[in-house]
Amino acid sequence: MREQYRTTELSAADLAPEPIGQFARWFKETAANPAIHEPNAMIVSTATPEGRPSSRTVLLKHYDEAGFVFFTNYESRKGRELSANPYASLLFPWHPLARQVIVTGRATRVGRDETVAYFRTRPHGSQLGAWASPQSTVIPSRADLLARYEELAARYPAHEQVPVPPNWGGIRVVPETVEFWQGHENRLHDRLRYVHEDDGTWRVERLAP
Repeated sequence: MREQYRTTELSAADLAPEPIGQFARWFKETAANPAIHEPNAMIVSTATPEGRPSSRTVLLKHYDEAGFVFFTNYESRKGRELSANPYASLLFPWHPLARQVIVTGRATRVGRDETVAYFRTRPHGSQLGAWASPQSTVIPSRADLLARYEELAARYPAHEQVPVPPNWGGIRVVPETVEFWQGHENRLHDRLRYVHEDDGTWRVERLAP
C-alpha cells in the first residue's frame, strides 16, 4: 500500500514569518477541502515522567500566537501525564492534501474564565457528558455510563445551566517547534521546521525527509 504524492514544492521563501501565520494559511485551505473530515482533529501525544508515551485524537478548539488549545478532563490519562510531565506533541494528519503539521511544546492550563466561556458554547449534551464520564478510568459497563448521564439529564434539564466540572478545562500547548510537512514523489518530502529562539524570534530549518 503506497501512494506517490504529487504536490507543489514548499520553500522557506513561501512561509509566513512565524508559524501561527503559516498554520492559519494551511488550516484555511484544509477547512475548505471537503475530503478532510474534521480538519481540527489532531493527535495529542503525552508521556509519563518515565518516558512511556500515549496518544489520542482530540479536537483543536482555538489557536493564536499564544498556542494551540484543546479541552479535557484534567484527571484523564493525558491530563495526569501533562501534570507530571508538561510537554506534548500535536500532529495534524491532513492526508488528502499530503500535508502534516507537527507541534511540540510545553502544555499549560488555560485560565478558568477561558474554560467557563468555552464550556458555555458546548451543546447541552456535551456539557452533561463532561460530568458523566470519569475519563480514562475503568467503568463497569456502558449501561452504567448511560445511567450516570440520564441522572444528570434529570438534574439539569435543557433549560437549566450546567455548572462547569472542577476537574475539566483547557490545555494550551505553547509551541517550541512547528514542522510543516509536504509530501512529494519518491519520498523526497519537504519538511520545514520553525524553532523558537531565546530572543523570541523564529528560525526556519529544512529537515531531510
